[in-house]
Amino acid sequence: MNQEQTTSPPIVKKSDDMIRGAAAIAEYMFGDRCYRRRVYHLVQTSRIPIARIGSTLCLRPSTYQRWLEGQEERALIDPTRKD
Repeated sequence: MNQEQTTSPPIVKKSDDMIRGAAAIAEYMFGDRCYRRRVYHLVQTSRIPIARIGSTLCLRPSTYQRWLEGQEERALIDPTRKD
């Protein structure tokens, strides 16, 4: 008898550090949920690393920190550059 070898789908680790929603992202970035509109503006101008799950904005703090460090490094390399 020939047994087929079954393969299970790859295990995707659920991220516990994902911040969901513009208000929660605003609280993380600016310290207050009232800056929710600022988050929408930054997303629209593509200035922050945001993912969308459906229509919900999501931010992974570790990715945001790496992006922020990259912004800081670029500012140090070329201090005359204006964004």
